[in-house]
Amino acid sequence: QVQLVESGGGLVQPGGSLKLSCAASGTIGQIYAMGWYRQAPGNQRELVAGMSSVGDTNYADSVKGRFAISRDNAKNTVYLQMNTLKPEDTAVYYCYMRYSSPFSPGQLTHWGQGTQVTVSS
Repeated sequence: QVQLVESGGGLVQPGGSLKLSCAASGTIGQIYAMGWYRQAPGNQRELVAGMSSVGDTNYADSVKGRFAISRDNAKNTVYLQMNTLKPEDTAVYYCYMRYSSPFSPGQLTHWGQGTQVTVSS
């Protein structure tokens, strides 16, 4: 069974920083991409940052220059360093992974349980 375990969320003041981590475990064939979405109350889930298996990255315009995604392939872990946080960054952050399984054809997507990030003074 595949699991994504997130950590690092919490309460931070505007201008502060947080680092999220997401570790994948279980029977995984190949990881094609990992990254982060977020969802604020009343809003749709939106892509924050993603990284492909070859290191290509993409970011939401609203976080460019403030957030940085990175991966440790040996640990199947993705990180999101969030700097200069703003109140509008407040949301539940969800890790995702696109991967292959030896038990199913095609690409699969798995989601973490979500971690709350609150930016408030």
